[in-house]
Amino acid sequence: SRKEFTELARKAESLGYSTLFVPDHLHEGYGPITAMATAAAATSTLVVAPMVFACDFRHPAILSRELASIDVLSGGRLEVGLGAGYNPLDYSRSGVVQDPPGIRVDRLIEHVHVLRGLFGEGSFSFTGEHYRIDDLDGTPKPFRRGGPPILIAGGGSRMLTFAAQHADIIGVNPSLPGRPDARSAHDALAPSIDRKFDLIRDVAGERLPALEFNAWISVAQVTDDRAGVGERLSARFGASGADVLRSPVVLVGSVSQIVDTLLERRDHWGYSYVALQGDQVDAFAPVVAELAGR
Repeated sequence: SRKEFTELARKAESLGYSTLFVPDHLHEGYGPITAMATAAAATSTLVVAPMVFACDFRHPAILSRELASIDVLSGGRLEVGLGAGYNPLDYSRSGVVQDPPGIRVDRLIEHVHVLRGLFGEGSFSFTGEHYRIDDLDGTPKPFRRGGPPILIAGGGSRMLTFAAQHADIIGVNPSLPGRPDARSAHDALAPSIDRKFDLIRDVAGERLPALEFNAWISVAQVTDDRAGVGERLSARFGASGADVLRSPVVLVGSVSQIVDTLLERRDHWGYSYVALQGDQVDAFAPVVAELAGR
């Protein structure tokens, strides 16, 4: 309900969480634009963001206006998460054509260029394979010059290369060839993540210090049986329990163990932005209290 949703946003804010992310799947939750606007209106410091918009579902000229409006009306409390779309059910059930991955990434790349252009000062023109903009002055202009930070999430080399060149925040994730499966789980293990960060560092160059890295947590649990949870997950990931617990998409242990793990991951990879599922808000509040601002 509206009451429950706004109370969740206010609770997250009061507990020290920085951001409320909303999904962009046709089977999950409210429409993300309305949800972000509602959460921003119910709070005063909480950032709102999609995790992540599928670029196939909205034309960037229309989306830029909605996003700039939320950014202005919230006083600059918006981040823009973007992805190429991956869930086959979103496409098959809606009738939206799911093009091959290369085309979807092409569209994402153009989408980002159009958003950046319309967030900027003055009129903007663009001619691409998927979008054409003819002397359009995006209105309203965002709260911040140049627009809100853009988060690009991905696991493949092409997405991460583009993100290293153009994103403000990079979601470094396992590859998702479709719905999550054993391949994507195995790609979430530390050696694969190491290779992804090597690529980002090589491509980003002088941009690297300005980038922020986001980890989307698929398994989160505050527990005193960290090793036991790792062993139970070993079959899903095709790895030992110890290796599973090193994956940045798994965050399991006591509060002190989780705090230490997050600091280790920040030192090793650079992850400083961690996204949890909403049902973990209360359980992870002590972790937020310990780490906020550090």
